[in-house]
This record gives sequence, C-alpha cells and structure tokens, in this order.
Amino acid sequence: MKIVIVGAGQVGGTLAENLAREANDITLIDIDEKRLRELQDRLDIRTVVGMGSHPDIMVAAGIEDADMLVAVTNSDEVNMTACQVAYSLFKTPTKIARVRAASYVDATYRERLFNDSSCPVDVLITPEQVITDYIHRLIQKPGALQVLDFADGKVQLVAVRAEKGGPLVGHELRDLRTHMPDVDARAAALYRQDRSLIPEGDTVIEEGDEVFFIAASKHIRRVMAELGRTESAYRHIVIAGGGNIGFRLASVLEHQFNVKIIELFNDRAEFLAENLNRTVVLVGRADDRELLLDENIDKADVFLAVTNDDKANIMSSILAKRLGARKVMTLIGNPVYVDLMQGSEIDIAISPQQTTTSTLLAHVRKGDTVSAHSLRRGVAEALEVVAHGDAKSSKVVGRAIEDIKLPPGTTIAALVRNGEAIIAHHDTVIESDDHVIVFIIDKRYTGDVEKLFQVGFTFF
Repeated sequence: MKIVIVGAGQVGGTLAENLAREANDITLIDIDEKRLRELQDRLDIRTVVGMGSHPDIMVAAGIEDADMLVAVTNSDEVNMTACQVAYSLFKTPTKIARVRAASYVDATYRERLFNDSSCPVDVLITPEQVITDYIHRLIQKPGALQVLDFADGKVQLVAVRAEKGGPLVGHELRDLRTHMPDVDARAAALYRQDRSLIPEGDTVIEEGDEVFFIAASKHIRRVMAELGRTESAYRHIVIAGGGNIGFRLASVLEHQFNVKIIELFNDRAEFLAENLNRTVVLVGRADDRELLLDENIDKADVFLAVTNDDKANIMSSILAKRLGARKVMTLIGNPVYVDLMQGSEIDIAISPQQTTTSTLLAHVRKGDTVSAHSLRRGVAEALEVVAHGDAKSSKVVGRAIEDIKLPPGTTIAALVRNGEAIIAHHDTVIESDDHVIVFIIDKRYTGDVEKLFQVGFTFF
C-alpha cells in the first residue's frame, strides 16, 4: 500500500517502522527535519519536511495516488485538517486521525462531527482510551502479561509466565488436555529466554517460559492456572498520575475496586476529586516513600504508574514494589526503557506507542482484517481475519489446517463460527465467513498471510 503518515513522533515513527518492514510504500511528513533524518537513516521510507496539513506538502509526499493518510501529530486540529484536505482535494480513500481531546470524541458530538459532510475521518484513534482498555483487561485477568480480545471478546489470547509448581511446568503441552479434558485450549506461541519456539504436543514447558494461550474467554483463568499459582482477584489499586490516562482508569475501575490516585498538582487533584465518585485523591509525589507507606502501599494489589514522565514512572514503580506492592504496571514511552525494565522489579512495562500502533494496524492490513495486535515489542503479530470465497477462489476456505501452506512460524490458533469459539487443530476445516485468528512469530511474513486470505478468481 502507498501510505502517507503525518507526524514522526513516537506513534508515527513506530507505525512507519512496522509498515516499512512489510514492503509498503511509506512517506513520513513532519516539521522536525532532524527527527526525519534519524528515521530515514534506519528505515526504507521517504520523508518530507513541512506542515502535514498543507496541500503542497501533501502533494510532495505523494498524496495524489496514496491509498491511505494516517495523521498522528500531537495536534488534534492538524490531524483533523490533514484528513479534510486529503478528502476535499485528493479523494484519499482511507483517512485515519489521532484525536485525543475528550470533547471531540464525546458520544454527544462524535457521529455528527466525524463524517464525510463535516470532518471526513474514517477511523478515530484515541491513545488514552486504547491504553485504558489495555490496562483494564490486564487487571481483569490477574497474572497475565498481555490480554488480547478477538471476535468481540468471545476468544482471548493471554501471555503467561510459567512458574515453578505450575501443573503444566515440566510436562508436555499435550498434557493440558489430560489436565482439563472439558476445556479446549491451544498454545499459539512460546518464548524461552527471548527465543521463539513453535509449540508442539511434545514441547516441554520450562520455568520462565512465556506462553501465549488461546481459548474461549470463559476458560482463560483455568488455562492460566496450569502455568503457575492462581492469583486472587485484585481489590486495592493505586494509580500514580492523574492525567488523562489516570483519570480514565480511575473512572473505569472505581466501581469495582478500591482506588487511590496520587496527583502532583493541586488544581488537577481538585478536578479529579470533583469528577470521580469513589476514588480517594491524594496530593503528592508518587515516589515519596513516606506517602506510600502512610497509604499502606504494602496492601496494594496493583500499583499503576501512568504519568507522562518515564523516569518518574519507573522510579515510583520500583519503590512501590520494594515497599510491598503485589503487582506493578508501568507506562514507559521510551522503547529502550521498556526492554530494560520488563520482568525486573516492574512486572509489566506498557509501551503506549506499541499499544496505539496495534490499533492502527488493523486498518492498514489488506483483506478483511478485523483486528491486529503487535506483540513482543513489534516482533510478532496476531491477526483476526475473515475468510471469504470457496474452495476454488480461496487458498484457505474448504481446507483443513494441515493442508494450508502457512508461512514459517505462523499458527492458525482458533476461529469463530456463527458466534462460537473453535480452537484450531490440524484437521479443522475453515469455512467461508469464519473469523480466523492467526499468530505470526516473525512479522516479515505478515504480507504472506494477507495474500493467503485474499480471494482470487480461481485457485486450483
């Protein structure tokens, strides 16, 4: 695809990197010439220096025959204007904008504002809401490193760390069926010391393995218990940072959990106190040892650090963990820090740009891709693709999985048919309109998977 990206910040840069790997024609626009030069030195992309909403800059970037515009600058207004210009002057087929202000995306105005007769944005991305949803899923599944929803939540893919004493640890994967004869589940991928392994029936699970399991959502907790001790449900949650993400999280969580939020600035703390119903709002620094002790941090089930300062998030998280917080989740913007901190005293390091990029990928993928999730810091990917056609026009429909020529390291893990989750096995036959969940260990093969699901005139 020919894609023009406006904005070379963390999200735009990460998206360009993901898409350039897959032989897409990418042009990146930004006013920061130094940032563009850094990206161009690393990636096979074109760059244009200038304001991304200006028609002449867009023309220089090749908007006239582009398939898609993705506007992800830090300015909602620039992003919206870029989509308007792309629609009005160049009839760009797909326009995606990052819009952060709550007023723009409020349900009262959203449908009336974002349409072809007003502001022609086809897909709205709100990073704070994406991250809030991501963290909320983690809190609902204690012990999971990552939780992904497919088919409107009917199927979930969870990443779990194998712990000493887990029923399946030291045993072959096929023993999962013996342990839980009434539950159908499958290991979609396995990582051992950061090396990917293709999970087979005779693969022995070792302590420390990171295993991606897929199952119907109602069975996920039982599957997770096979790899370690079953964690009790969370009750007490402390949030460091009362910005947009912290506020959204508290709003979602306060009806189910005991929530405290620590905010540095008095005026923002007053806003939080006025707009939250059951959350306790504290004014102070999240890395203040005495404050954390006074608030019984050792009784906290989860400490969430979600300020806009990486170092503040990391330091307060390490302190909270050392003072006894059961689980620590930390928002970290710098990808270098994410790699350094994941699995240390920080239980789960959350990359905002990687999380947002996952949301964008579904709209960039060819074919009828419902959702796409970037995994393992962009190395792997999970797709939900709708199969179309018949045995003559499709390479997958009417075929058993064992007869489908999948790219290396690719697994068809599950499918959803008529609203029912079906865990995939070698003899499972794919039918038209099935929602097929595919795990790709090496994203270099994502394009091959897309081609596999495209409908042709005839395939014999």
